[in-house]
Amino acid sequence: MFKGRVALVTGGSGGIGSALCARLAGEGAAVAVHYASHRAAAERVADEIVERGGRAAVFEADLRDAGAPAQLLAEVEHALGAIDVLAANAGMAQIRSINEVDVAVFDESIAINLRAPFLLARGVLPGMLERRFGRILFTSSVAGFIGGVISVDYAASKAGLHGITHFIAGRVARQGVTVNAIAPALIADTAMLPGDPAELAARIPVGRLGTPAEVADLGLAILRNGYMTSQVVSIDGGIYPH
Repeated sequence: MFKGRVALVTGGSGGIGSALCARLAGEGAAVAVHYASHRAAAERVADEIVERGGRAAVFEADLRDAGAPAQLLAEVEHALGAIDVLAANAGMAQIRSINEVDVAVFDESIAINLRAPFLLARGVLPGMLERRFGRILFTSSVAGFIGGVISVDYAASKAGLHGITHFIAGRVARQGVTVNAIAPALIADTAMLPGDPAELAARIPVGRLGTPAEVADLGLAILRNGYMTSQVVSIDGGIYPH
């Protein structure tokens, strides 16, 4: 399905992002590996794809900047071609009490976790609709359902992604474009664990943390499925049954 197509993965240098990049490359997609500050990690992801016979390139963008999404899309399309798959995975999180979340903190979280995914999706949609094929996958969080333990700004930004998912999906489904989100929680080897891994694992019904590979496997399954759209799918070890 993805052979010869172009996929952009934001936050591609991180745990979940790098696993998504590998899965998409394994399906034959040319992968744009986005990073904000970890260039060496992004280059390792791209180099591994190329070593396996795939096609990949790295792209830097500070998604706090409102103009960065459009610039990133332009650079990817110039280098690799029209974008058929958008995995809007980049995000930020820091444990804070409600009193520690001032206007600047709140706005930064919204800019990276919500505004940037929206602008990226809006930017790729015209081409996807014209070609009558497209896949958009947002990385949300179980915090978007239950608030979570990280911070109020983080929970608000992730809940906002759910609204964007549903709003766009219903308007583009007949043109061959699907829009979904995944909502992970407590995933190992990521920068967003809100505490000691062993203590966190004890709270999870399955008794362990999840892995980036498991999240990426679910993400790829969603991206491959043309009958699935407007869904927010949890992968959280049973934390939020619904």
